[in-house]
Amino acid sequence: MTRRARRGRRTAPSASAIEQKPFAQPLRQTPPLTAASEDEIEALHNASLRVLKETGICVLHEGARAIFKDAGADVNESTHMVHFDAELIDTYMKKAPSSFTMHARNPAHNVHIGDDKLTFCMMASAPNASCMDRGRRTGNREDYQNFLRLSQMHNVLHMNGGYPCEPVDLHPSIRHLDCIDDLLTLTDKAFCIYSLGAERNQDAIEMVRIARGVSAEQLKHEPSVWTVINTNSPLQLDIPMMQGIIEMSSMGQAVVITPFTLAGAMAPITIAGALVLQNAEALAGIAFSQMVRAGSPVVYGGFTSNVDMKSGSPAFGTPEYMKAQLVGGQLARRYNVPYRTSNVCAANTVDAQAAYESVFSLWGAVNSGMHMLKHGAGWMEGGLCCSFEKTILDIELLQMVESYLTPLDFSEDSFALQAIDEVGPGGHFFGTQHTQDRYKDAFYAPILSDWRNFESWQEAGEPTAFQKANQVWKQRLTAYEQPDLDVALREELDAFISTRKAQGGVATDF
Repeated sequence: MTRRARRGRRTAPSASAIEQKPFAQPLRQTPPLTAASEDEIEALHNASLRVLKETGICVLHEGARAIFKDAGADVNESTHMVHFDAELIDTYMKKAPSSFTMHARNPAHNVHIGDDKLTFCMMASAPNASCMDRGRRTGNREDYQNFLRLSQMHNVLHMNGGYPCEPVDLHPSIRHLDCIDDLLTLTDKAFCIYSLGAERNQDAIEMVRIARGVSAEQLKHEPSVWTVINTNSPLQLDIPMMQGIIEMSSMGQAVVITPFTLAGAMAPITIAGALVLQNAEALAGIAFSQMVRAGSPVVYGGFTSNVDMKSGSPAFGTPEYMKAQLVGGQLARRYNVPYRTSNVCAANTVDAQAAYESVFSLWGAVNSGMHMLKHGAGWMEGGLCCSFEKTILDIELLQMVESYLTPLDFSEDSFALQAIDEVGPGGHFFGTQHTQDRYKDAFYAPILSDWRNFESWQEAGEPTAFQKANQVWKQRLTAYEQPDLDVALREELDAFISTRKAQGGVATDF
C-alpha cells in the first residue's frame, strides 16, 4: 500500500473524551445582512479606485513593482508609488477564484473556503499567553504547543490560524522550523504560516509538501497552507508581505489579503473612509496575487475597527467594527471572492466585556457572509494575549453558533402530534416516549453555562465561568491524543529540519 493510500484511510480523531459534534463546517442558512445599499457599495468601490489611480500605493519590493509594471500599472521607481487604472484592477480581480479547498494533512480535515461554508480558526500571533493559575507571561513553546493540542481536539476549530502565541524561547532564525513542525505533528489540520521573508515561506511550503507526501506539482493544485498579508496601512505594501504573495501564489497556496485599518489612527476617522482605504489596499493585494499566478487562491480580509480616541488603543467588538464587517462582506461578494473576518475583543481579562465584545464580533462575522473566521478562540487584549480560559469560552461560543446554524427539523415526527395527544391539557412531556427517545441530544449541552438554581450554585461554591474554563482546559489537555503521521514522512520531515538548522536557518541580526 502506498503512503498516499495509507494516509487517505485515516479519519478525524474521535476525541471521545469530549462531547461534541463530528468535524464538519457549518453551513450558512440565511442570506447575509447588509449595512449599505447597492448604490452605496458601488460608490465605495469607485472611491477606492480613485485612491488607487490618483493617490496610488507605495510598493517597497522591487520585484513586485516589476510585476505590477509588466501587468500594466503605472510605476514610479523614484517614489515607489504604483497607480492603477480601474480596468486593470477589474481584469485581475476577475481571475481570482470564488472558492477553493484547503487540503489538510489528514484529508478528513479538508475545508472548503467559499460558497455557504464557514471555517473557524484558532487564534494567532499573540506575543503573550495567560491562564488563571500562572497569570500573563511572554509567549513560549510549551504554551504554544498546548494551544495547538486544544485546537486539534475541538472539532469546531477547523484550521489553525498561525502561532496562537509567539514562542520567543525559540531563536528567530529557526523558530519557523520548530513551529511548523509542531503544527504538522501536534495537529493534522490546515494552518497559516507567516510571511516574514521568502526563505521562511519556502521552508514552510516544503515542510507541508513533505508531511502530505505529495509532489510539488500536485501541491500547486491543492492549496495546503495559507498566509495572511497585512498591508502596512495607510497605502503601503512592504517587502516581506510582497515576498509572501510571490512565494505563496506562485506555488498555488492561499493568501488572505487583510488591510489593518483602524479608524482614527492609520485610517480616516469615518468608517466609510476607513472602508475606502481597506478596499483600495485589498484590491491592490488581490490583483497582485493574480498577476503572480492567475487563479491562485485568495481571500478578501476585513479588519477595519476603530480606536479609543482617549488613549489611541484599538477597540474591538464595537458597533463600528460590526458595521465594517457587514460592509466588508458586501464588498467581497461584489468581487466574488471569499471573505475573512475575526472574533476579537479588547478585554484584559475573561469577564463580561470579553464575552459581549466577542459575541458582537461573532454576530457581525456570521451575518456578514464570512467564509473564514480568524482568531476564533483565545483572543484577548486586542490581540496581545492568548488566554487558555478565553479559548474555552470562545469554543463554547463557536459551538453555540454551530448549533444555531443547524437547520430545524420540520419532519412529521418532529411535530410530536402523538405526544401532544398523549399528554393532553395540563400534563408534561418529561415521560413521553417522544422525549425519552431524544432527551440526550435534543438541546445544545454547554461547556461553561451553569443552569442550576441559585441555592444549588451557592452550595457548590459560587463558581464562575472563568473558574470553570480554567478547569476545563486542563482536563481536556489530559485527554489529548497526537494524530498519526506516516513514519517515512516523519523521517523525511526531520531530515529537512535538521539540514536547514545546520545551514543556520534564516539569517537574523542577533
